[in-house]
Amino acid sequence: MPGTEFSPSIASRPVYAGLVAQGAMPAIMLADAEGAGALIDLAARDPAVMERAHVIFIPAGTPHGARLRALGARIYHESPSYAACLERFRKALADAHMGTTLYLAGTEGLIGQATAEALAAGLPAGAIQSEHRGSIARRMQCVHCKGITEGVTTDPFTCSHCGLTLFVRDHYSRRLGAFQGVCVDAETPGVLPPVQEIRP
Repeated sequence: MPGTEFSPSIASRPVYAGLVAQGAMPAIMLADAEGAGALIDLAARDPAVMERAHVIFIPAGTPHGARLRALGARIYHESPSYAACLERFRKALADAHMGTTLYLAGTEGLIGQATAEALAAGLPAGAIQSEHRGSIARRMQCVHCKGITEGVTTDPFTCSHCGLTLFVRDHYSRRLGAFQGVCVDAETPGVLPPVQEIRP
């Protein structure tokens, strides 16, 4: 399954160019759900990429863990969520040597959060590769209460923190790894547009 093609109309959205093997160089690989397929495809193109890889996988209800484990990574770890693996991921970043490549695959929320974490840890942007696979749900930040709502698939949506009905803005914050949501009925309380599915 190839990576998702997103509309080029969102200038602030990162480009997910896909994963390109760097051979047996040190690697940190972080994937969730269908992102496992990108790592499996990467290893099929160049099996050497797994020789020095530290793989962290968040299954999110998918059955891909056994296939990923069988690829023979130097370190393989499964975690129930991004929050649960964050300390392990931070430690892997802190221990990374020069020349380490970070491969990120899966949902936009995972890629955005992990990219921000890696840049904050000092990994150069050129050492980070990403490929979107799976859900196109967005990670949203309410500009009013600053709360984050995960997995947003409709516009407008209800903030899971303050309860406001928010318009899904096509503005992506790389620092937060999230899109922005603003109150849709601030000037006309109770007047809401019809709910629509979010498109890529």
